[in-house]
Parts: sequence; structure tokens; C-alpha cells
Amino acid sequence: MTDSASSPDHLRTTKDTASQKGKAPQTHSGFVAIVGKPNVGKSTLMNSFLGTKVAPTSPRPQTTRRGVRGIHTSGNRQLVFVDTPGLHKPKDALGKYMNHEVHSALADVDAVIWVVDLRHPPTDEDQLVARQVRELPKPLFLVGNKTDVAKYPEEAMKLYRALLEGRTQDTSETVLSAQNNPQAVATLREQLLDVLPENPFFYPLGAASDQTREMWAAEIIREEAMKKLRDELPYAVATRVNSWTEREDGLQRIEGEIVVEKNAHKGMVIGAGGKQLREIGQAARKQLEVFLSRKVFLGLEVIVIPGWREDEEALRELGYE
Repeated sequence: MTDSASSPDHLRTTKDTASQKGKAPQTHSGFVAIVGKPNVGKSTLMNSFLGTKVAPTSPRPQTTRRGVRGIHTSGNRQLVFVDTPGLHKPKDALGKYMNHEVHSALADVDAVIWVVDLRHPPTDEDQLVARQVRELPKPLFLVGNKTDVAKYPEEAMKLYRALLEGRTQDTSETVLSAQNNPQAVATLREQLLDVLPENPFFYPLGAASDQTREMWAAEIIREEAMKKLRDELPYAVATRVNSWTEREDGLQRIEGEIVVEKNAHKGMVIGAGGKQLREIGQAARKQLEVFLSRKVFLGLEVIVIPGWREDEEALRELGYE
């Protein structure tokens, strides 16, 4: 996360040691795309790699909408993870944008992680991902996730491996639980550090994400909205933060918007007597306070932008560009 004034302490940046006097040390850095169909645990895996939360997570598919970058620096090596939306058959302009984010991420990376859900055999969406990564001339890491709750993980892994038949580039395999297996995640991260090419660091030491604090907070709000709302409504919701000020006593005052497509949706998000909106705001505020280590006042307003998911101008205004 980047910020010119007051980033959270755990995401604050410091000066790059390469700018110090004397010969700069040899450094290795590169970009690693994390791909897979929706809801296989891509964002959870990236957060686990980093040891902090930079990407939203929820039980609902397609929580990730844009390619969020997470940065891990260890000694003279820097990994830049690109968490991508789940590759799927798009139904609207937003879906097309999300798939474009995946294709863009794969176009210029140094390695790829393909995350699959070992609770289930491959689906058509998994085959769609396999076609994207099979011929890539980059190291590929096939990661079988959710092994702690899978009944037949070895059999499922064989089926996913078969989708890569004919691939000639380097391919590694691992099974883990991104949420409950920190040692396996750390081991995989070390393997990724080993394949990085010689490059200068792309981000300053101490940076954990390329997001502004406003983008990060908006995603926290959207995550909680997706958890609370039912049926298809979560997918018709966007969020943005319009102002962020810090008082002398340290209180962070954040004003945000929840954007919906229809007036009927507005009432559903607000709820009877404002109950639903209060619950979303309270849950998001608690998350923000944990990560900021500061008290937060979070003001939320629900606004209507008709058909925003099909409106390219509205998508740009909401940060999908």
C-alpha cells in the first residue's frame, strides 16, 4: 500500500538501501501471477505469503476484481505477487475487465502460480485456466489448495496435472492449505525466491502493496458487504473511499460509498432501520482498526449508479481501468 502521509505501520515504506553510498548489492526481483478459477483461495494464499492482509477475501466467488500486487522482500530478493480475479466466462463489462486483468498479469511475469481446489475435480473454468498457462514459457507452480478439507486430494491433483499434459517448461507441484499451513506456504515462497531473475527492486523496502490506503480500505468495506448481502446483490456492489483524515488524537476519519445499480438494491443494503448498513460498517471498522492499530470513524453512504457493471465510464470512475 502506498501513501504520502500516513500509511499503516505494517505497510509503511522506507528508503531503498540501493540509494545508499557505495556499490549497490546484486538484487533479484520479479513478478509472480497467482491465477485460478474463482474462489480457490488465491487471495488467501497471497495474504499468507505476505503475513498481512492486502487482498480481500470472502466465501463468495469473484471477490477479487482487480490485480492487486503484494510485495515480499527478503534480503536481496523481492517477490511481487499479482493476485488476479478468478478466470471465468464473463456476463458483463465488469467480468470482461476482470478477465482482462488476468490476461494482462500473465503477459509479463517471471513465474505463475496456478491455484486449484482439491475438494473438487477440474471444471470447465479450470480447463480455461489450464489453456492459459499450459504454453507459457515461464516457471509454473501448480498449487493444490484446501488439502486439509479435501477427501481425495491425491486423486484430484492427478486430474489437474493431466490438464498440463504436453507442457515442456518447468513445472513444480505442491499441496497445502493457504489458510492453515504456514510452513508449506513459507517453503513455497522460498522456492519462488530462487527463480527470480537479476533485477533492481521494483518497490521500496518495507512496501507490502501497490494500493493506496483509500483503495485498500474500500476493498475491506466491499469484503464485508459481500459477506452480509445475499443472492446476486454482492456482485452488483462496488465501494470507494472519498476522504481520509487523521485527527490530532490519532482518530482516522474515513468517508466511503457503497455503490449499487438500482434503488431497490439501495434499500436492501441499508436494511430495516439502517441495520444492514450499520452491520457492514461495524465489521469493516473493526478490520480497519486491527490493521491500522488506531481508532477509526467510518462513515458510509449508499448511492445508485444505474447499470454500473455495463457502463465503461462508471467502471473507470470506480477504479476498474
